[in-house]
Order: sequence, then C-alpha cells, then structure tokens
Amino acid sequence: MKAIRRLTVRPVLPDPLRPLSDLARNLRWSWHAETRDLFQSVDPGRWAASGRDPVRLLGTVPPARLAELAEDRRFLRRLAAATDDLDHYMTGDRWYQVQPGRLPAAVAYFSPEFGITAALPQYSGGLGILAGDHLKAASDLGVPLVGVGLLYRHGYFRQSLSRDGWQQEHYPVLDPHELPLTLLKEPDGTPARVALALPGGRELRARVWLAQVGRVPLLLLDSDVEENDLGERGVTDRLYGGGSEHRLLQEMLLGIGGVRAVRTYCRLTGHAEPEVFHTNEGHAGFLGLERIAELCDRGMEFDSALEAVRAGTVFTTHTPVPAGIDRFDRELVARHLGPGSELPRIDVERVLRLGMETYPGGEPGLFNMAVMGLRLAQRANGVSLLHGGVSREMFSGLWPGFDAEEVPITSVTNGVHAPTWVAPEVFRLGARRIGVQRAEDALTVGGSDRWDSVADIPDQDIWELRRTLREQLVTEVRERLRASWRQRGAGTAELGWIDDVLDPDVLTIGFARRVPSYKRLTLMLRDRERLTELLLHPERPVQIVVAGKAHPADDGGKRLVQELVRFADDPRVRHRIVFLPDYGMAMAQKLYPGCDIWLNNPLRPLEACGTSGMKAALNGCLNLSVLDGWWDEWFQPDFGWAIPTADGAGTDADRRDAIEAAALYDLLEQRITPRFYERGASGLPDRWIEMVRRTLSLLGPKVLAGRMVREYVERLYAPAAEAHRAMDPDSARALAEWKTRVRAAWPGVSVDHVETSAPAATAELGSTLGLRVRVRLGDLAPDDVEVQAVSGRVDSEDRITAATTVPLKPVGGPDLEGRWVYEGPLGLDRTGPFGYTVRILPAHRLLASAAEAGLVAVPSDELGEAAGLLMR
Repeated sequence: MKAIRRLTVRPVLPDPLRPLSDLARNLRWSWHAETRDLFQSVDPGRWAASGRDPVRLLGTVPPARLAELAEDRRFLRRLAAATDDLDHYMTGDRWYQVQPGRLPAAVAYFSPEFGITAALPQYSGGLGILAGDHLKAASDLGVPLVGVGLLYRHGYFRQSLSRDGWQQEHYPVLDPHELPLTLLKEPDGTPARVALALPGGRELRARVWLAQVGRVPLLLLDSDVEENDLGERGVTDRLYGGGSEHRLLQEMLLGIGGVRAVRTYCRLTGHAEPEVFHTNEGHAGFLGLERIAELCDRGMEFDSALEAVRAGTVFTTHTPVPAGIDRFDRELVARHLGPGSELPRIDVERVLRLGMETYPGGEPGLFNMAVMGLRLAQRANGVSLLHGGVSREMFSGLWPGFDAEEVPITSVTNGVHAPTWVAPEVFRLGARRIGVQRAEDALTVGGSDRWDSVADIPDQDIWELRRTLREQLVTEVRERLRASWRQRGAGTAELGWIDDVLDPDVLTIGFARRVPSYKRLTLMLRDRERLTELLLHPERPVQIVVAGKAHPADDGGKRLVQELVRFADDPRVRHRIVFLPDYGMAMAQKLYPGCDIWLNNPLRPLEACGTSGMKAALNGCLNLSVLDGWWDEWFQPDFGWAIPTADGAGTDADRRDAIEAAALYDLLEQRITPRFYERGASGLPDRWIEMVRRTLSLLGPKVLAGRMVREYVERLYAPAAEAHRAMDPDSARALAEWKTRVRAAWPGVSVDHVETSAPAATAELGSTLGLRVRVRLGDLAPDDVEVQAVSGRVDSEDRITAATTVPLKPVGGPDLEGRWVYEGPLGLDRTGPFGYTVRILPAHRLLASAAEAGLVAVPSDELGEAAGLLMR
C-alpha cells in the first residue's frame, strides 16, 4: 500500500552523543576524513547502506547501538576530539584573517547549482562542482562567503540504461528534512520567507534552507510551500528543467529572491552584510536589479544606483559559446519585471536595455543574461587563460572600438578542492613525509609553486599506491556494472562475466563528463578496429572506464551514450571497456584516483576550463587532452600528453574528428602504452613513475581551489570592495552624471592632427620619437579624458600586437577653434615592423578600466595615412 503522507522521524540521541548531530549538519564531514571515520565506526554496515551520509545514518541506527556508544569511553573521546576540531576550524583565524589591508566584510556568491557532496544532490556538472569547491576552499581559507542557490526538489536526474543502452531519466523526490539542511526561522519560530510579485497579482513565495559548508552558510530557496499555487510550487522542481518562463522564474527567484534571502539571513544571525556580490554565470544576474531597487527605495536615481551596484559586483562567465547562455524573449521579461509585477518602481525599459543584444550580430528582441551580467558588473572574468581570451572575443561587441585583448574581462583559472578529491591513500602517503598538518595546509591554503617533498617518496611506494587505487576502482566498477545490468533487466545467471571486468595491472583510462556534442564522447570509437586492438593487445592492453549524462532534452547526446554503451556491450571487449551510468560525485571520487590516464578530447576552444583532469592529476593520474581550457595553460610533457588539433578553417568537422582520433590512437600506441609497460633496472616503470612524481610536485599546487579563491580575493573581491566603499551616494551620482555628460559630448571628440619627430620610416632601437597631437574635446575638458599613444609590433595587415600605451600631456590651453595640443615621447623598444597610433579615452578615478565606458576616439584612416604611422 502507498502512504498518503510522508514525514521524517528524527532519532533521539542520548545526551553524550548529541554532538553527532552538529557534526552531521556541518558538511565539513564531506572533506574531513577523521569525521567520516567517526561516523563509519557508529555502524559500518549502515554507513555504507546510507551512501555515507551521516544524517541518513543517524536516522537508521537502533537505539540499543546508540545506548552502547553512549557508554563507550573510547568512542566518546573520539567524538570530543572531532567536536573540538570542528569548533577550532569554525572560530580560529585562518588565511583570510591574517591578510593585510581591509578585505571585504563578506562576499555573497550566487550560483544555480552547488556540488558539495553526493548527500546533497543539487548539481548537474562542472559548474556546480566548481561552485561547491569554491565554497569549501573559501571555508578552509576563512573567506566570509555566503552562498546562495535554489533547492531543487528533484535535483538533477538519476540516469539508468535500457536493455538497448538508451539513457533513461528518473527524478527521485528529495525531502529537505532528510538532507543535511536546517530551516531558516524568524525569532518567533516561523520559517523565514521571501516573496516575488508575479503578473496578475500572484506571488511566488519561498522559504530558505541553510546548509552549513564548514564556515560558509549556503542559503537554498525552496518554492514548494503550501502558500503557493501549484505552478509556483513547482518553480524549484528540477535543475535546468522546464520551458522558458519556468527558467525565467527560477532565475528571478535565484537573483532577486536570493538577495532578499541574504538580507534576511544577515538580519537574523548578525552576519556581516556583503560588500561584494559574485555572480557565478548569468543565471543569477537579476541580483543586480534587486540591489538597484534597494538603492532606489532609499532615494537614489537609477543611474546612480547602477554605478553603486556595478562597483561591488563580480561576474564570472563559464561558457565559450553564445548557445550556452540563457536568453529570454524581451516581452516575457517585460511582463515579469514591469508594472504590476516584480520591481515595479524601476522603469522596465531601463531594465531591458541592460540585457538587450544591441551590438552588431546581436538579436535586439532577446534578453541575454550574460550581457546583463557584464553590464551590471564592474569586474568580470573567464575561468582559464584561454577562456578569458575567448570571452573577450565573444563579448567584444559590448566595447566597440576596442581590440578584443582590451575588453575588460580577465581570467582566474579554476581549481579543485583537494581534500574533497584526493584519495585518503594519497593524502596519507604525503602526510608520512611532511606530517598531517603541513599536508592539510598544502592542500587547502597552497601558496607554494612546487611540492618538493614528493621527490623523497620512493618509486616503489608510488607504484604500490597507484596499483592500490586501480584495484579499488576495479572493485567499484564491477559493483556498479552489476547493478546497472540488473536495472537493464539481466538476471544473475547472465552476469558471471562481470567478475573478470577490468584488471588492476592494466593501463586504465578514464573519461567522464557531461555529454554535449562538443565534448566528443565517441571520438574514441572513430576507428573501432584500432581501438579494439588497443584494448586487446597481448602485451600492452588498455582498459577504459566511461561515464556521463546527456541532458534529458538532448537526443543527440543520448545517441552518443547509446553508441558507446553498445560498443562496450560487445562480448569481445566488455572486460576492457565499461560505461557506468549515473555519474556523480560519489563515483567520481573513486574514478579519478583509480585511473592512470585522464582523457579529454573536446572541440577546441569550447572547453572553458575542464576541471576533471585537475582532480585526476592530484591523485597522480596523467592527462591526455586536447590543448583546451586549463591544459592549454599548464601543459608540459612532464604532466602528460597533448592531442594535436586540426583547427584550420578549411577543415570540416568530419575530417577534423578523423585527424584528431588518429592522433589519439598514435599517442596511445606509440608513446603512452610503451611507457607504462616498460620496466627499468628496478623492475618498475621508472619513466612513468617520474611523470607521476612531477605531476604531483609541479602541477598539484597550481590546480588547487585554494589558489583559485586566493586569486579571487586579491584580484577581484578586494578591489570590488574598495570600489564599493568609494561609491557613496554622492560619488555614485557624480559618476553617473559624468558618464551621461561624456556620452552626450563624445560625438564632438576627435583626433585632428598627429605629427612626429621621426625623420624617416626607419629608426634605431632605443631611440625616442616626439609625438605632437591636436585633438578636439567638444564640451569636455582635459580632466575628462586621457590621450594615449598606442604602440607595438605590427602584423602583415598593420595591426598593432602586444600594444603598450603611454599617456600624452596637454600643453597650453585650447586654440581659437577649441583644439587642444598633447605631447609626449614614444620609445622604440623593439625591433622589426613597428607602429603607433593615438586615441582618446574617457578618464575618471572611479572607472575600473579604460574600456569601461566603451568609448574611444581614434584618427581617421586619412589622417593615419598622412601621419606616417608605420615604421619598418
């Protein structure tokens, strides 16, 4: 019979065991081995059955066992030690607290998904795992972050396979009372609420759940409350589900409702109000509108409020393709943000202009969330060096007149949270060399360029560690494969072959990620005969573990999954290649350490960062990847192999895949498998072990989330907080008025004449040219602008590359025609073809970059030719 109602019955812990509840409710247990070991000792069998989730575990332990533990002095000593350790972690000074200068009192970090632990399934892929690692690293560093997201009642889907290998989706209902969450409550005990106005006089209400991620509170908004109508209750049903209006409502709740949730949390707890708001992708971009509305309610004009909000906002873009950005019909946004709906006190046309694609090639009828994110943030970044360049090119239309390299989007290369992803066996090996505390500090705070202590680990220890991890993966794969085949309808009698799947002494390749077409799940199948020969080689075989989910609406991705599954089902090779359904954090934590090679073969440059290879590297796994994302930035032959790419404009997609697949096979046949199986004088694969050692010692410190978060603090959060403090109401109003005046006057700004002291078209290295420039400033004054000389080498089309800029100084007042003369020296600091030009930019002390206003005046083509701007 089916229950008509479900409720959660919580265990009553004996008084001596009460601290177990606090330990279970703080998600630090998910990356703190000693706390996990403590929970495992409560009841090892139930710990495994609970999916290693302390909250679920405590709900299943029999009262007799709890009574026994309450009398167990050894267990109580361990419990007291774990409780004291957590208290010290939560209250003691960490990296952030001992930094010089005035750092932000708090930072609000908004993301549509967070991958903290498998026990809180609120993530779909890399964006969510990155957000989770960001929170955990911030906690370890003591950064006063407040996370903001949505609580999806079905999370992302669970994946299984049909008998013929077709992906099937399941959406289990998640009960917040059974998750490591607590309800945020008002002083009178009622749940704290936020509400959004909807068209037609309706309201979207949400309560706020709190997940404690170490020191970092994570606020999750949940619309499944009785006060809502059925449609509104379903707003937070699924991650990335529903149609366009459904997604818009999710993003309004995340952005607008999220700011209100942060205000409520700070009011109820006394937490410092955020000085900086960080938007992780465009989904939360509406947070800027809510903050503008807050300031307008205090009497600010819209333009002044916009400047004040921009000063304290950081926007991170993760997508390298326009198709990956949420875009909404203009009229849909207008209906939900216009009169009679949310934010009625703001002119909806002003709101719409923030997201309109008003640049060449854009679609003015669409509201672009990333475009709004960039217009509402004074600081923006991509997530790898290469992706920063791709983003500057992709969004260059927002800054017309500027070269792509000057577009104000920097980059902070992603990192991964080592305590989450490093296998305990790897950690223990390091801790034996340098001690537990130093090992923990190295993995969390980072700061060193290399881990030299790895050099002292004997080859034998490294090789035994790698085999142990591979053996654990083999056991895990067999268990998961057996469960998958049972879901596919196979009987026990059909599954004896699974006992021989994979071999702990065979070179193991891992490939696991989402399955959009650009990640090319099936590139390895391009030449099936050649792949089969690799798998079944008599002396140097390889084995491959594959996992990944296609989006439920992506039938093309599902066909790729099916193609891979059908190949892996072939009895000839099924002991050497497996597809594991339902890829998630729990599987990943076994998969990364157990592989020898991590494969990544996206279409370059469509992988913004690709952090899975980082997690593998931290466990001594070598990368085999296209030079894309982070691998383009940090690849060295010491760390693995680069798959050559066929990037030529004339290469069609099919030919490109054929060329790159052949290069992949060549690397495996000629360089990778021989090195793995080759034995030196010691009987060990000396050259392979040395690559593992160098990966750990040189690449390990680079890929840490601790390094990433420190970069965010130093390069983005601290400057944004300083700008926020400087933007008091008077300064914000003055900046807004100045921008309005400069934009109105800019058509009257021009470069009229350029002359130089150069006598000829050649000059000697180290000499100096004298520049004299005559400009028109219209209604502006010299204090409003900067006149610059821009110089550098020139390419075959006379474009300046690797430019340097030098400000020129005004000499005297305006002439009778209102023109100003600027002069300055121009040093010739490089040989070869050299060129220069001049330009005029708006200048104000509160601008974060010269390109921020998107205005520039340069010489006309005729003037450039007359000035002799090129030297060869």
